[in-house]
Amino acid sequence: MVKLSKAFNKDKVAVRPSGILDNLELHHPNEAARHKLLDVVGDLALVGRPIIGRIIATKPGHKANTNFAKMLMAQIKKEESQPKAPKYDPNIPPLMDIVEIQKKLPHRPPFLLVDKVIEMSETHIVGLKNVTMNESFFVGHFPDAPVMPGVLQVEAMAQVGGILALSMVPDPENYLTFFLKMEEVKFKSKVVPGDTLIFKLELLIPIRRGIVLMKGAAYVGNRLATEATLMAQLAKTK
Repeated sequence: MVKLSKAFNKDKVAVRPSGILDNLELHHPNEAARHKLLDVVGDLALVGRPIIGRIIATKPGHKANTNFAKMLMAQIKKEESQPKAPKYDPNIPPLMDIVEIQKKLPHRPPFLLVDKVIEMSETHIVGLKNVTMNESFFVGHFPDAPVMPGVLQVEAMAQVGGILALSMVPDPENYLTFFLKMEEVKFKSKVVPGDTLIFKLELLIPIRRGIVLMKGAAYVGNRLATEATLMAQLAKTK
């Protein structure tokens, strides 16, 4: 208390029954609690995002508050770095149905692995594949535990990307797309009958000399199933 008296330039400093030093007058009975509450609010504002939730703080202080803010910021950055699944509403008519897709792609069943295109711009495309038990590959992969082969997921992804690439030439019927390279291919979770695969592909660079470079991701609902970077070449056949 002697040190506090010197610090506040007081002859004597005592602790009141409420636990507050008697060196100043409080404006509110719960002013100390209000001060701590404002500290929490101010420190968590460092997150830079609105926080919707209930914060329960026991003996908070600036160090604990800012450490918690850093944890929140790290979690937000981690979540924001994850690819976001495109939204699909089956009630909205597709941009391309299977008939229109067959006008763009040379593939035909059983190797046509795109059912719909629901979004497309000059730099991205979103398509989907309904995975059913009627797929021929489920006969042997695997009879007692049907799983869609990862390579066919990548093929379906490439077909969706091919639609975007072929839409940039005036006569797509005279072109084919050929794989040149696949990189950073990752299979995150298995795809089984009954799943709807939603593919999103984005051009990484403008198409030059027929070379197409895309980043692709495949989702089942909000779950990332497959991702890859694909390179292909548009080749004229006629």
